[in-house]
Amino acid sequence: MVRILKEFWNEEDGIGVVEIILILVILIMIIVIFREQITKIVKSAFAQINSGAGKVNENISID
Repeated sequence: MVRILKEFWNEEDGIGVVEIILILVILIMIIVIFREQITKIVKSAFAQINSGAGKVNENISID
């Protein structure tokens, strides 16, 4: 069983350049298609972070 696993491990070449390029192209296409929705989500997230940042520092005092 160990010999079979070692042979399988040595036989694998990994991900090729073509596969990586295809994955990147698909991700870029998804980003372009959903650009407006992604922008709205990111702006909303940062607005919530900025609005809550003042509350965190209210009770902190430096003596």
